[in-house]
Amino acid sequence: MYKKRIAVMLAALAFPLVACADIVFHNHTNLTVSINRNEAAVVYTALELFGSDYKKVFDGRMVKGGNAQVFIGTIGNNSEAERGIAKKQLELLRLHSEGFVLVVQNGKLYILGSDKRGTAYGILELSRLIGVSPWEWWADAHPEKKTSFSLKNGYSRMEYPSVTYRGIFLNDEDFGLLPWASQHFEPGLPAVGKTKGAIGPKTYSKIFELLLRLRANLIWPAMHEVTVPFYLTKGNKEAADKYGIIVGTSHCEPLMRNSVTEWDIYGKGDYNYVTNKDAMLTYWTERLQALKGADNIYTVGLRGKHDGMMQGVKTLAEHKKVLTEVLKDERELLRQYVNPDITKVPQVFVPYKEVLEVYNDGLELPDDVTLIWCDDNYGYMTHFPNEQERARKGGSGVYYHISYWGRPHDYLWLATNHPAQLYTQMKQAYDKGAKRLWMLNVGDIKPGEYLIELYMDMAWNIGSIENNEAGLEQHLSTWLNRGFGEATAKELVPVMNEYYRLAYIHKPEFMGGTRTEETNPGYKLIADLPWSETEINLRIKEYDAIEDKVMRLAKKIPREKRNSWFELIEYPVRSAAEMNKKLLYGQLARHAVVDWAMSDKAFETIIALTQQYNALEDGKWKGVMSFDPRKLVEYEKLPHIRSETALIENKAPRFLFNGKTYESFTGGKPIAYGLGYQRGAINLSKGSAVVYSFTAAATDSIRIETDLAPNHPVAGKTIRYSIRVDDGPAQAVDYATQGRSEEWKENVLNNQARRTTRHRLTKAGKHTVLIKALDEGVIVDQVKVW
Repeated sequence: MYKKRIAVMLAALAFPLVACADIVFHNHTNLTVSINRNEAAVVYTALELFGSDYKKVFDGRMVKGGNAQVFIGTIGNNSEAERGIAKKQLELLRLHSEGFVLVVQNGKLYILGSDKRGTAYGILELSRLIGVSPWEWWADAHPEKKTSFSLKNGYSRMEYPSVTYRGIFLNDEDFGLLPWASQHFEPGLPAVGKTKGAIGPKTYSKIFELLLRLRANLIWPAMHEVTVPFYLTKGNKEAADKYGIIVGTSHCEPLMRNSVTEWDIYGKGDYNYVTNKDAMLTYWTERLQALKGADNIYTVGLRGKHDGMMQGVKTLAEHKKVLTEVLKDERELLRQYVNPDITKVPQVFVPYKEVLEVYNDGLELPDDVTLIWCDDNYGYMTHFPNEQERARKGGSGVYYHISYWGRPHDYLWLATNHPAQLYTQMKQAYDKGAKRLWMLNVGDIKPGEYLIELYMDMAWNIGSIENNEAGLEQHLSTWLNRGFGEATAKELVPVMNEYYRLAYIHKPEFMGGTRTEETNPGYKLIADLPWSETEINLRIKEYDAIEDKVMRLAKKIPREKRNSWFELIEYPVRSAAEMNKKLLYGQLARHAVVDWAMSDKAFETIIALTQQYNALEDGKWKGVMSFDPRKLVEYEKLPHIRSETALIENKAPRFLFNGKTYESFTGGKPIAYGLGYQRGAINLSKGSAVVYSFTAAATDSIRIETDLAPNHPVAGKTIRYSIRVDDGPAQAVDYATQGRSEEWKENVLNNQARRTTRHRLTKAGKHTVLIKALDEGVIVDQVKVW
């Protein structure tokens, strides 16, 4: 059962007159704060941020001194804030790490944290209450001025995280974050080895500020071979300490070493544990000695120097044997250089890609190590903790993507993962026990702002979003309202829902019909998608509708919000629309249906939009946005060539049902989240069934195509449904995929797993189709009768 937030009164309203016992902030008035000198650095960092926020909102200064209105403290620091909190609240707060309580009594506000981060989050909760977005800097979401703000006497609010460690992974930074930071925002930092630039403390301080405001506490720093490793840039470690951010490393960076670059500088010989064990132990030891006393989570295990398989092993048995030895030796180093009580050293093991095979083969892991389960890089979890894994002391966590470089195709440009997909996958992971650590691969951060905040809001309070479509829509509406006001948000919600729906059918990056990292050279060439002229024109029309709506709304946006509007709304929506038009008009032009000028115009519009983005805020974001990461062919202007084949004919099924248009159900009521090709997909619990009906003549054979979200098995090795027409036999259908099979590639490119069954209609009239979930995780998107 999810914990309940304690909120005796949640009222943050501006009133011209309030009772004297309320706490009131007035514009052009200083705010006095009381805080002990012995508070941790991150508490003072948060207070500094709030002081800046207060000045922007009220044109006043925050000052420290006596006769204070706000009292801030951490449990155990003998603060006035702790003395102002009721005993029962103190007892409850002590049970939760990183929690905080806000209480108003007799015109005073008390902010108390259970530890240093809890206090920092409590301070920045006050920033949220006065209207400051976590994206104040990163999305230029400048707060509105206020004449006054009040919290009622008796206001009480306690919060604490659902997930212990909550963080982001800066990845594939080659095309946005690194060039922006190293060439424009923070130029002049030295490169090392083969790197092209550094992301330094000025940049990381802004990233860490964002994490604090999002109530996150963990970073996996950028680690590609183009970027100077985090600990090799002076000031990065100190920035993490100042902002209270825990530093970890990704699945292929054991014991805080970024080996893709660092091994070539500090290592000796091959990065091969079988043949060069002593050199690798020395290499790890040097880093652990340098980080003595730092706040880290240590990745254990071993892969290649980068995102590849461990060197020196050929068979699964060899791999398991060597990995077992590696784990033993790594933990001995942690005992020696971090803490003799190894169970108090936070450690994670990530069964990612080939390492999952070793784990499934029976690799034994110490009970205190946290297991981090991964999605398939496209938002579908490949494993959920089982009963034995849930019982582990170290618990389980999740590594999830909203950006990815790899096969079958990258998506590094626009963050279009469907919020309902992210929500349902992470909710199920949490329900299955993955509560220890949540890590989100965010690419360059921009333009993934909404998805990042959705993920972090869930990690902070898993129950904050109602578990259905209305709950997700409310979260989106609240986010848009904070940025652009209630009236605009009301008009934007359907626009953004459509933006995510269309990309769920096919991401903008996938529209060229190409693939990456395939041996067949044909996949490097632009190809027709299997869509008819009718389907293409409909999709263009749907994108035109949301692009036109965004452009009309843009004219109403106040000047001070226009840059934020462009970053959060206009650029992603219009770029997705223009990318679709470029490639779809190109497909029609190859068949002489339209003129090539229509595709070319869309290409030029994408260039212009990207140039506008990089010029925002007087060049603040110069270089951060790239519309052509990796310079793939689909991002280029299309060659004007003629197709030698015809467009496919438009074929429609005799009957089409969206999941939620069922006639009846048995078992648990299906839940819709707004997912699916027409936002009509439903989650069917195991053992539950739905019925659809249609009228047709008798026939020996009909085909029924069942389109499902391409989830992986939740428990065991199967994910099955059964289908029965009328009183005919039930057919059990398994749609689990194996590894990176061709079927899996098609599934993730199209966000559907498609299965066809044949059935007999023995009589004319009304017929029923019964679909039953035989396993957990079944999501029915569409049912088509042919």
